[in-house]
Amino acid sequence: MSRSITRTYSKYTLEALGLLAAAIRLKRIESRLTVAEVAERAGVSRSLVTRIEKGDTKCEIGLVFEVATVVGVPLFHHEPGRLETERQNLNEKLTLLPKYARKTTERVNDDF
Repeated sequence: MSRSITRTYSKYTLEALGLLAAAIRLKRIESRLTVAEVAERAGVSRSLVTRIEKGDTKCEIGLVFEVATVVGVPLFHHEPGRLETERQNLNEKLTLLPKYARKTTERVNDDF
């Protein structure tokens, strides 16, 4: 028997998701793309594109990023290859951290 857990999100998270959703919708409309065209290009259903454009918190982040990419919404940087460089830089910093800094022994208080 599985229980449904109601998740709550911080105001910041909801605002950021709303911002990304609005940017995706605006870029799609400016590009004169239909929901069906974006769905086909992203390999998802039309209903999922609609949910993404409404800021539905249950959409997979990878699919949200894919739809954003399809319509041309930049997520982090405009320059090609910049994301990979940034990821490598962060991985190098993580590698330099001592072992005790990489593993937390106490529970993080994320109760906002």
